[in-house]
Amino acid sequence: MRVAEVMTLNPVSISPEASILEAIRVMLQRGFSGLPVVDSSRSLVGIVTEGDLLRRIETGTQRKRPRWIELLVGSGRLASEYVHASGRKVAEVMSRDVHTITEEASLDDVVQLMERHQIKRLPVVRNQSLVGIVTRANLLHALASIVGEAKPAAGKDDASIRKRIYTELENQPWAPVNLMDIVVRDGTVHLWGVVLDERQREAIHVVLENTPGVEAIEDHLAWVEPMSGIAIPAPEDVQRDASAS
Repeated sequence: MRVAEVMTLNPVSISPEASILEAIRVMLQRGFSGLPVVDSSRSLVGIVTEGDLLRRIETGTQRKRPRWIELLVGSGRLASEYVHASGRKVAEVMSRDVHTITEEASLDDVVQLMERHQIKRLPVVRNQSLVGIVTRANLLHALASIVGEAKPAAGKDDASIRKRIYTELENQPWAPVNLMDIVVRDGTVHLWGVVLDERQREAIHVVLENTPGVEAIEDHLAWVEPMSGIAIPAPEDVQRDASAS
């Protein structure tokens, strides 16, 4: 999917000349944690977030340092921090180094930028003009629409199901394919063999849950502890044996 398919169009923005009180009111009323800042031509010039308003003189949270550290930091940076903590206009407190994205970018590009820079939103620009914004909520909405789609009904016979399972597992570097045997009968997948890490079992189950046609899972995979070589039966088998006794 592309950014254009999930972004919020014509997002709420604010002028750099607006007061910080106005920005705070808009964020509180709309439930936003940040606002893009645009000039009169709709060009993006910055972004103001809750983080930009954390250290303020009014709340006594401005940055404080010992005198000797202030000498090392330098007057320029101290002056900049003072403006940020005491400024009355959005332009004085906003972040100017804004990470942006285009409409044609993929959602993978969005996630990589968000993870790399630890941010929650990305303004979407076209020739420097703001045309949208994509947030983590947008990504969740996109995920919900995809997950909610019905799985394809084609190829539900046992042989096709088994082939799809093996194809997916063979593409995964963590999968112990050579230590497993998979049998599919009437949509029920029977797993035999061993895993060397219990996390592999969970991942294998996820593969099966995402495979069209799988109706149930019978897990007989034993866990072999690599250091000792001790084999521990599958939890389902242990539970079944306990019930039988």
